[in-house]
Amino acid sequence: MSRPLGLIGVPTSAGAFAPGQEQAPRALRDAGLPARLHAGGVHVNDRGDLQPWRWRPDRANPRAQNLGTVVEIVQETARRVADATDAGEATLVLGGDCTVGIGTVAGHAVRGERLGLLYLDAHADCNVPASVPEGALDWMGLAHMLGEAGAAPDLVAAGPHAPLLEPSQVVLVGWDPGQATVFERSVLERRAIRTVAVDAVAGDPEAAARRALALVEDRCERLLVHFDVDVIDFTDVPLSENWGRNEGLAYTDALRALGALLGDPRVAGLTISELNPDHVEAGAGTLERFAADVGDALAAAPGIRRRAG
Repeated sequence: MSRPLGLIGVPTSAGAFAPGQEQAPRALRDAGLPARLHAGGVHVNDRGDLQPWRWRPDRANPRAQNLGTVVEIVQETARRVADATDAGEATLVLGGDCTVGIGTVAGHAVRGERLGLLYLDAHADCNVPASVPEGALDWMGLAHMLGEAGAAPDLVAAGPHAPLLEPSQVVLVGWDPGQATVFERSVLERRAIRTVAVDAVAGDPEAAARRALALVEDRCERLLVHFDVDVIDFTDVPLSENWGRNEGLAYTDALRALGALLGDPRVAGLTISELNPDHVEAGAGTLERFAADVGDALAAAPGIRRRAG
């Protein structure tokens, strides 16, 4: 079933390591993403952006910094996503840090259909506050969606039910074992979370996407794609908050994988996260290229409705 596209901006770096990602929704708009969607014939309902929230240190809660704000933003994102799905729309959520993805999942979960989450990311985001010292919630998002022991209860409970997802509903695509913490590896093993590793995606992005889709073939009615741009090698195309150099995927391979994932007609939502405009290469037209490529991928997606005529 094809759906109009609800465009929702969530300009926040509350869960990040540092400021910058709160600029991403505006930067993608200015780079021409809505215009590209329109040019591609996509039926877009632009629902606007939330108020920006710039990262600041939370010295009172150093292992889960800005937790209260993250919960509020997740809940408001979920409300806006649910409004879009109630109107029969697919959703394009522009983050912001990775915690925005919790709000996307929570908003779709209110419909009661079984969800599948394809997590296109170099990281599993399965840490909890006690397992890593930095206190940045944006690499803990999936742990909170799964209700992992040690996750912050308020964030686990931010959606319509807890946990939001079971492990069988999740596939990590582009996951890099070399960038995982020991704790994350233990979670993936214990929870039997399925992965399509970064080397497989680099070898054949379309085949890797088909493999990921096959892993959720009979397990969901509605698919969501979470695209963390730090899966892209920062040396190839600097876009992300995380400046991992000479690791991850080439830009073209990441976008090919994204396009193939969006090719499943059950896809009803895409979240883009971890884009930091401050890190983009000056004069390279990177944001314009990325906006055009994402817009074209969505215009080609069978689950996204095109305007009549």
